Amino acid sequence: MTKERALHRSITERWVVTGTLVLLSPAHFGGGESDPLVDMPLLVDEASGRPLLPGASIAGALRNYLREWETGYGKPLPQPGEAEAIKRERNFKVSRLLGGFRGDDEGAQSPLIVFDSVGRLAGVELRDGVKIDPETRTAEDKKKFDLQLLAAGTEFPLRFDLAVSGDGLELRQTLTLALVGLEDGEITLGARKRRGFGLVTVKNWQVWKYNLHDKAGLLAWLSSERGWKTAHPEERPEVKEIFTKLGISLPDKKTDCRQTARLSATFALDGTLMIRSGFGEADSGPDMVHLHSARPGKKERQPVIPGTSWAGILRHRALKIARTILSNEKRDDELIVARGFVDGVFGPSEIKGGDKNTRASRVSIRESEIVDSSALVVTRVKIDRFTGGAFESALFTEQPVVGKPETRVTLDLTLRDPKEAELGLLLLLLKDLWTGDLPIGGESGVGRGRLEGVEASLETPDGSWTFKAEGEKVLVTPEAETLEKLVAAFNNEMKAKVSHE
Repeated sequence: MTKERALHRSITERWVVTGTLVLLSPAHFGGGESDPLVDMPLLVDEASGRPLLPGASIAGALRNYLREWETGYGKPLPQPGEAEAIKRERNFKVSRLLGGFRGDDEGAQSPLIVFDSVGRLAGVELRDGVKIDPETRTAEDKKKFDLQLLAAGTEFPLRFDLAVSGDGLELRQTLTLALVGLEDGEITLGARKRRGFGLVTVKNWQVWKYNLHDKAGLLAWLSSERGWKTAHPEERPEVKEIFTKLGISLPDKKTDCRQTARLSATFALDGTLMIRSGFGEADSGPDMVHLHSARPGKKERQPVIPGTSWAGILRHRALKIARTILSNEKRDDELIVARGFVDGVFGPSEIKGGDKNTRASRVSIRESEIVDSSALVVTRVKIDRFTGGAFESALFTEQPVVGKPETRVTLDLTLRDPKEAELGLLLLLLKDLWTGDLPIGGESGVGRGRLEGVEASLETPDGSWTFKAEGEKVLVTPEAETLEKLVAAFNNEMKAKVSHE
């Protein structure tokens, strides 16, 4: 009996953390089920019909974030039979907080309880997506889909219960690291997280501590969710910082094993921009309208550039740059090498069924709001190329975004585990955007979607640089010599791969 009792947890304290999660960009929490009207519907609570965010989804996002912080990006979990690797994995802080990992049937139970959350809806958006042929830049046949999104501003009440044996200092430190990542927007939730969806923050943190060795603390815990609840013995101080409420200091950034490069570039809009919304504002409005999306704190929906549009044009131009640098003697080899390099950065352009070795994109791009722009309804007509007259039944109206001198749009891109050659490619992409050579959105053939570089910053593990437009020149600080080496590294790697092939 004594031996069996020794295996049980002795809970001495219970910490309860609550907060309000707020969507800063649209998010899709789905259940994988189809719907007669929408290809990808939202997951809703059956009782209330309100949006549901499962606790398992929150816990999974926290686990992934904590493990990457502790081990770095892309480190595989140990396989059955790898005794030393399994033992090492169990000793990670993330495993001690969230319990056994996938495939570890003998892993410990998680001391952290993550509750399901039923949200307060701010609205629902419909987005459509389509796969673009990289060669023709036109939509591929039967590759269009639509999905439901929770609008930015939707709120979910959060609750975490931490059962502590002993002082629990390490558990609270690990939990705080995850909660700070959630608050700062480093942890994204839902589908297509690396294309701008699911950006969140947390407000209104509250923390309670229950000492279960104390009679008052035990009664407070037992009655905390009852109408006859007793006075609260240890509610944490009313301060904003969650780490202060949990009684610890901020985690040291030096313990972060992740390696990232971040590019933030601000552009002016030269002319007009049109990224079509698949769902119009009203039947009486223009036939085509630029995509708008809700933003917290703003009454009207704002014009945006989705992360999928950024990623699409950058992937296509990256492939074009890679093939241009290669020689023209081995065209088949060139295409294989170029696509392999680009897919290694942006993820595979097509996922084959049953392929378990597919890796997600290492590039994350946030959705961009177009700041201080205007709109203009334009009437257009299709011209018959043979007669030179108007084509019958081909009159339509559209409402693109129109740039003003003060209009600004910012590209926010993060690359995980960057290599020198990949940073060189990133600089070439920035150059094409900066000079207006790489338009974004539709109808680029009639001059839409041209950008002008204003300022940018590039932060890498080896240094940081800033770019600023000075007339027709670009001022680079501290110097451009290292950046030239990065571009040269990209050129050399591409040619070396072809020679090896």
